[in-house]
Amino acid sequence: MRQPVIGWDIGGAHLKAALFDTQGQLVRVVQQVCPLWLGLDQLHNALRAILAEFDQDLALHAITMTGELVDLFSNRESGVREILSAMASMMTPESMMIFAGRDGFIHYADLSTEFYPAIASANWLATLRYLALQRADGLLIDIGSTTTDILLFQNHREQAIGFTDYERLVSGELIYTGIIRTAVMAVAQRAVFNGQEQGLMAEYFATMADVYRLTGELNEVHDQTQSADGGDKTLVASALRLSRMTGYDFVETDLERWRQFAVYLRNRQLQLIQFGCERQLSRQLLTSGSCFVGAGVGRFLVKRLADQLGYAYLDFDDFFTEYSSPISLLAADCAPAVAVAQLLCNEC
Repeated sequence: MRQPVIGWDIGGAHLKAALFDTQGQLVRVVQQVCPLWLGLDQLHNALRAILAEFDQDLALHAITMTGELVDLFSNRESGVREILSAMASMMTPESMMIFAGRDGFIHYADLSTEFYPAIASANWLATLRYLALQRADGLLIDIGSTTTDILLFQNHREQAIGFTDYERLVSGELIYTGIIRTAVMAVAQRAVFNGQEQGLMAEYFATMADVYRLTGELNEVHDQTQSADGGDKTLVASALRLSRMTGYDFVETDLERWRQFAVYLRNRQLQLIQFGCERQLSRQLLTSGSCFVGAGVGRFLVKRLADQLGYAYLDFDDFFTEYSSPISLLAADCAPAVAVAQLLCNEC
């Protein structure tokens, strides 16, 4: 009989996990807030909570990460090493399989420094590889809380240009914009507001979570991050934070003004992601029958982009129709964790 498999995606702000049973079926997806820049104890705490919830002592663990980027670590190599050491301290090291990108899975016991560059920030490749096994052609757009991945696959093969974060920023396959943690000042420096164009304040006054709360598109389950001012996560509080970007006096009864401002900012972010999609589409690798595959907590934007650019839309959740969640956290919300687990299930 197969062992259960848990897929782990260790980010800088969240720890995500997906549990597959002995039949290879997805049964649970969870996310714990994990501000790793504050210390490895944050990872220990989040890991402890998820392991207790899953209660699977005999599981295999498929591990991928981006958390080595946080400034807790002096460099990527030390980040990969310390994160994996922390994981090994809380689970059986023999059960740990590390996703090393193009090198596939590596047993924890077989790890050496030569694999660290391939392990670092490879979570996107797990999702892309899984999708390429399922469909012949498409464009994967994974819009998360902090970043967006835009990745082509063709003839069941990954068509990524870049593999390191630097290469992917150059190729446009990685865009540092997301729907929760991204500061509004990173999306727009000027805006049309109150009937005229104006500059915006370059201050960490508001995040895109405030924007999408006001547009009505934010699922509050996905927002586990503290607001910019540490205040409430209500419509009024989000409107107040957005108002600080403009210098315009906030009036609580004037929510429609701030909702319109939020729509403007949403559209600016959408334009940024659309440009990234058009850049990849210009490589002429997709046919007219190809589709956009949406993943991440911001995938509602992918459906809009697919409509605008004339492509069919497929949700990452469509590959896991047997799975349902009582708390509204779905497979697509934690796609790399689900994908890396599924890849390991396929090898077991």
